[in-house]
Amino acid sequence: MTETTLVSRTNIPSGTGSPIENMARNRFAPYKPAVFTVINLSIFFALWQVLALSGVVNPLFFPTATDLFSALFTGMADGTILPQLQHSLTNFLIGMIVAAAVGIPVGLLMGSSRIVDLILSPYVWAMSSLPRVALIPLLILVLGFGNEMQLTIIILSAVFPIIINCMEGVKTVDPSLVRAGQVFGANRFQMYGKIIVPYTLPFVISGINQGIARGLVGMLIGELLGGGGSGLGFLLDRAADRFDAPMLYATLILLAVMSVSLVQSIRWVERRVAPWRDRAGR
Repeated sequence: MTETTLVSRTNIPSGTGSPIENMARNRFAPYKPAVFTVINLSIFFALWQVLALSGVVNPLFFPTATDLFSALFTGMADGTILPQLQHSLTNFLIGMIVAAAVGIPVGLLMGSSRIVDLILSPYVWAMSSLPRVALIPLLILVLGFGNEMQLTIIILSAVFPIIINCMEGVKTVDPSLVRAGQVFGANRFQMYGKIIVPYTLPFVISGINQGIARGLVGMLIGELLGGGGSGLGFLLDRAADRFDAPMLYATLILLAVMSVSLVQSIRWVERRVAPWRDRAGR
């Protein structure tokens, strides 16, 4: 009896801590990224404030962090920023939804059908490599100055990265999985639903993330060059014309927050629809 007790005690790994300590550690683990982010940003803006107050950089081009946040708060309170943010965000979300609704099925079809790939590939690659700013004069000529042109440039900027990533994702599907599906009598729709789409999902998510980055660039190009007097691009242009550095930096921070929030939302959706990828990455 004594030997058994001794052996069981020696098998307990040292340094694991008590169950209460482990429970407390697990309870606070989900908050670690948020805490580190807050600390990181606090240090960043504190250094920003010190650098701006030191006078090394001209205040006309580099305002203090307090002036930046003051301009952001004032702009939100007096209605300068909020309508422009709402305009840009609405246009961007509509454009991304349309780009994903078109790009995902087209990319999957191009990846699975050689004939469709041969027909569409020249146009997809040509439009993907074409600078978006070159399309602005044509879009203004066809659609005029307004919301339709801004929506179109967002869609054209975002759709082609989605198509290309989905197409390449289908081409990397393991042929043995496809053959196994054929052996078990899966039809074309079952092959897509059970094999191709789950296998291609990482490429779809990557394409949407690239589409977000390209779409934001297209949104700003449309608002800066396309006129219309609305959007964060218009706010940037007006702040630059007035040498209003705090508002300029405040708008840039809004764009950064908007971009990071959208990318993190896509990652959250990915964890919900593909939980096996989150477990595999641990």
